[in-house]
Amino acid sequence: MARKKKNTKGTEIAQAIMEHYQPKTKEDMQEALKEIFGPMFETMLQGELKGHLGYEAGEHGYKDTDNRRNGYTSKHVKTSYGQIPVDVPRDRDGSFEPQLIPKRTRDVSGIEDKVISMYAKGLSQRDISDTIEDIYGFSISHETISEITDKVLDELTEWQNRPLKKFYTFLFVDCMYVTIRKDYETKNYAVYAILGYD
Repeated sequence: MARKKKNTKGTEIAQAIMEHYQPKTKEDMQEALKEIFGPMFETMLQGELKGHLGYEAGEHGYKDTDNRRNGYTSKHVKTSYGQIPVDVPRDRDGSFEPQLIPKRTRDVSGIEDKVISMYAKGLSQRDISDTIEDIYGFSISHETISEITDKVLDELTEWQNRPLKKFYTFLFVDCMYVTIRKDYETKNYAVYAILGYD
């Protein structure tokens, strides 16, 4: 059966990145992503400020609030791809509390790993979202969680299909039962840990 071709926004964005940056190595791709993440964070923060103030930037006419935009605070945040400069928008009365990059937060690198870890332990997307909100004080959408968890599936398949050596001097085999999320349901599975020493 022929594989169905995906036609998504993600594919279009990936093609645009490839055309613009023309990366040749994994390092080139990481540098391209670093350049993209900064403006992406800033656009999302602008959206948060718009929701907080209740009007678009540059919008004229009557506004329900006396609070206005008040420039930016520049800072570097640590991500999985390294340090990224981000201009965080401010408001005049200081009541804007960004959720994406909370005030005084400079490290957002651990979120993806924690989401993947919780997913592997069988937590639902709703549970993961609630846990992230409890720990970090901001919410993360189910779509974002899905994108993060889907990201590792190709790497997982590649790891599972890696070539093994033909001979190992010692093999240590153990088994434990864990709760795993698979095919949109959570079940108990026997997980075998096999250590091969050559």
